[in-house]
Formats: sequence, structure tokens, C-alpha cells
Amino acid sequence: MSVRTDGKLWMGPGTLEVPLELFALNRSRLVERIRPKSGESIIVLQGGNEVPFYDTDTTYNVFRQESYFMWAFGVIEPGCYGAIDVKSGEAYLFVPRFPKSYAVWMGPLHSLEDFSRKYGIPHVHYADEIASVLSKLNPRVLLTLKGQNSDSGLIAKEADFEGISKFKVDNGLLFDEIADLRVYKTDYEISVMKYVVETSSAAHRKVMRFAKAGKSEYQCESEFLHHCYSVGGCRQVSYTCICASHTNAAILHYGHAAAPNDRFINEGELCLFDMGANYFGYAADITCTFPVSGKFNPDQRLIYEAVLKSNLAVFDAAKPGSSWGEMHVLATRTLLEELKKGGLLKGDVDAMVTAGLGAIFQPHGLGHLLGLDVHDVGGYITGQPTRRTEPRGIEKLRTNRVLQERMVLTIEPGCYFVDILLDEALATPNLAQFLVADVVKRFRGFGGVRIEDDVLITKDGAVNLTKVPRTVQEIEDWIAGKDDNKYN
Repeated sequence: MSVRTDGKLWMGPGTLEVPLELFALNRSRLVERIRPKSGESIIVLQGGNEVPFYDTDTTYNVFRQESYFMWAFGVIEPGCYGAIDVKSGEAYLFVPRFPKSYAVWMGPLHSLEDFSRKYGIPHVHYADEIASVLSKLNPRVLLTLKGQNSDSGLIAKEADFEGISKFKVDNGLLFDEIADLRVYKTDYEISVMKYVVETSSAAHRKVMRFAKAGKSEYQCESEFLHHCYSVGGCRQVSYTCICASHTNAAILHYGHAAAPNDRFINEGELCLFDMGANYFGYAADITCTFPVSGKFNPDQRLIYEAVLKSNLAVFDAAKPGSSWGEMHVLATRTLLEELKKGGLLKGDVDAMVTAGLGAIFQPHGLGHLLGLDVHDVGGYITGQPTRRTEPRGIEKLRTNRVLQERMVLTIEPGCYFVDILLDEALATPNLAQFLVADVVKRFRGFGGVRIEDDVLITKDGAVNLTKVPRTVQEIEDWIAGKDDNKYN
């Protein structure tokens, strides 16, 4: 059951042991947050269910647990419910009741006691008993989860079971509270995130040496997936791998079904690889850009170092009390300054920022919260700063929060040469005035550069959890086979 006798989830020798205290502490934090507002209540969360592949009897990929449920209970099986008595702090787990034939096709039928030992929860019942068990606890109200994810626009699935209509239900209190708690990582969570980021970093380093002219993007993706699973025990990744070469690097979410990492790489091209493993729900999200030849040409170096300076400017400034919106503006200003130095732009940089020129070259936000979801929750919730609309491009930010200790975010500035955006800028007088058209023309078909690090905010500033070569010299040395022990 992927559990040691001392109550830790893991994937075997050499992989990280995830203590059950991680989830128990999250439940305790939630109770402390809710008790002053609804002390006689019971929190009810519904886990995820497997999704059939259209009308077939197979399911989409390997099941991944619903993130709020995972945060509170750590349960990896589908079809479960969890409840927390706010007054007592006691937790209850409800698991599916399977027929005997389950053992033939899916493996041994585990007892309620097995699940209790696996997840450290003394009160385990079958899911079809949830109404009767909760009735005996006689809650004043059930608190269920309902709210809109500010990244997807989708609504979190509210717990529903036969008999829930007999209870008074409040679906308005829980969402903002639990989403806000997920923003601040405990020491246990930070340990897991360090592990999955280090695993992903090692896989990226391996791919940087594997990629060669004549290799396909999907072969590079396969190399990343194999390392994360075979070495790190990460059976899943946190999002579809983006393995973009040459002009594909200007497609922000390349790698989807209509563009499935299927191009073959040519000598002299840049690769932009955005990939992150997942370990017991926790995500990594790292982007490396490097020349497949092992050496940057002058134009590649110019754009890469402009993006790197943007990344480092934010890293140096990010600390508790900093506005993430202002970090985005800082990244934009730094990028535009460097492009001006490189001869692509002319004029006053502050005026460029105000005009929204930054969004032509970086049409996405600076970065996002990271945790059990790659675009983690809590970005825009009640009581937190709302989405900004100026300067242009900042509206793409997935959060505008003030940084605080224990937040984990990505810092991922980029510079891309997207024809439709360049055409728009050249046709718009208040943007075209800043462009050196002949030089910009030289970069059409360049693709793009993104440098993405996963960072932890501490009282002393940002700590970079990512362990990959970043400077031009470091990348060239690494691809050449040097510095084997530098990033361990």
C-alpha cells in the first residue's frame, strides 16, 4: 500500500519518505482557522474519482487525487471522502466498498484497519456509511468546499453524497480559508517540494546533455519522464511537458495534443524545455533554455542574458513585504533595459513600461504560486489584492499578493519573438516608436527564452530550490561534460 510500517508514504528505497504528520498538521491548521467562525461544524471534503476515457472501460492516465483532499488527508485512492470534526479535531475517512471480484482484477481487498494504519486516521468507514456516521456526530452544519479557481475559472467540486440533504450545509466559508492555508507551506511540505524540485532539476540536467541535433523533442521529453520516475519515484508530471525547439519556443504552452513535441532538433537551435515532476501531489515547475550545439551564438547570448538579468533582479528583490505585482513590473523594466542595450529598442524605458511594450516580448505573468497544483490556489481570494490591469501584461499575473514567508513561487521571465505581437507593435504608433525595426526583424523566427526557477520565500529573502546551470558559462560547461558534482 505504498506505506512503511512507521507511517510514511514513499515509493521505495532511495525516494523521499513523506510523513503522515504533513497531512495531520494541515488538518490541525484548518481546524484552528475554522473553529472561531464555526465551532460546531464538520468539514466534509470529497476526493476525486477516476474519469472514463470517453465510452470505454479504461480511464485517463493514472489517477491523481483532488488537491484539496490530498492536502488534508494524503489519500491516493479514488472514490473517498474525508471529514473533520471542528470541535474535537478528529478526522474521519470514508473509502469505497468493493465487491469480492475486485480482488481478481485490482488486487487484495484492504480492510478498514489497513486504511487506518496507512493514513494514520483512527476513524475509517465505508463511503456508503457517511450519512449515518455524520448523523451520530450531530453537527450544527456541514462545511463543504465551493469556489472558483482564479486560474481556470472552474468551480471546485462540492462534496455530495446520498443523504446530505438531511444536513444543514454551508458552502461559503471553507473555500477561501483552505485556499489561503495552502499558500503557506509547512516544514513538511517544504521538504517534499525540495525533493520534487531537486528530482526535476536532475532530470533537466540530464536532458541538457542528452539533447542533440537529430533528436526529437519527444525523445527529450521521454528522457525527462524516465529519470523522474526511475530515479525519483515520480510516476506523474505536474503538467504536459513543453519541449520546444527553435520557433516552437515562442509558443507558450507548446506540447499540447495539436503540437505534441514532435519536431526534430537542428544544429544551432535553442531548446526551451519547461517540465516538472510530481511527488505525492506536490509539483515542480522548471524551465531551462539552452543551445543544442552547446554554445550560444551572439544573438542567443544577448536574449538569454537579458532574461537572466530579469530573473536575478526579481530573485534579489523578492522578500516578505514585496508586492508580486511590482516584481512583475521590475522584471519587465529589466528586460526592456537589456533589449535597449542590445539595440532592439530605443527611447525611455519607463515610457516603454507605461505603454505596455513589455507584453509584446513577455505576454505572460512573471510567475505563480506553486504547491499541490502547478498553478497553486490562493492567488485571488477574498481579502487579498485584486488583479491589476496596468501596465499591459500584468493582468496575466496569477496572483498580486504581497510576499510572505513560506510561500513557494516560480520566477519565470521570458522573451519571445511572436510574429502576431510584433506585427501589432509595429502597427501601433505608441509602441512602434520604441522598436528598432531592422534589428527586431533579425529576430523573427528566433523563438524565445524562458528561465524559470522555483523559490521559497524566507524571512531573509528568496531561496532558490532549483539546481540547474543558469549562466551562459555554466550551461556551456555543463553540456561539455564539466562540473558533474556542482549541482548535487
